[in-house]
Amino acid sequence: MEGIDVQAIVRQAIEEFATNEQSKTEPAYKAELQEERKRREQLERRLNELVAENKRSRQMAAEAERSSAVRAELQRLGVVKIDLAFKAVQDGIVRTEDGRLVARTDAGETPLKEYLAAFVNENPEFLPARIAGGTGMTATFKAPPAGRETVSIEQIRPGMSAEQMQRVREEIVRVASQTLRGL
Repeated sequence: MEGIDVQAIVRQAIEEFATNEQSKTEPAYKAELQEERKRREQLERRLNELVAENKRSRQMAAEAERSSAVRAELQRLGVVKIDLAFKAVQDGIVRTEDGRLVARTDAGETPLKEYLAAFVNENPEFLPARIAGGTGMTATFKAPPAGRETVSIEQIRPGMSAEQMQRVREEIVRVASQTLRGL
């Protein structure tokens, strides 16, 4: 018995026992770990989906608010064809970091109200008709007094001043009135 190391044998037996016990419980731990990992990944996926849905909802709400603000301003400016005017200006209007609505133009950022006012002034076809009536209505223009300077066709050209255009219109009314009366 002198050559037998009892401590080494006991230590070896304990190690074998611990190894056997560990190998028995390890599969259960691994399965539980796998299950927890799957649950965690599932929760992370759902959380990411909710975050993306929230982001989409916020974008839709911001777009709806931007759209209603632009439409309200167009309506305030007297635009009759609001949807058509909105489609024409919507791409140029954005929200700044501080929350203001501005239009991005070649000249830089322009406040929404100024941009839309300029747009309506440049495009009066979106405003209500200034001349009431339509087909079948007779015009009640009066011929200008005789003795005024006549206008020739060569004088009519693009870029005429408003005064020259008015003179041309009056001359057309005068000639048409004379023709209708048989003069």
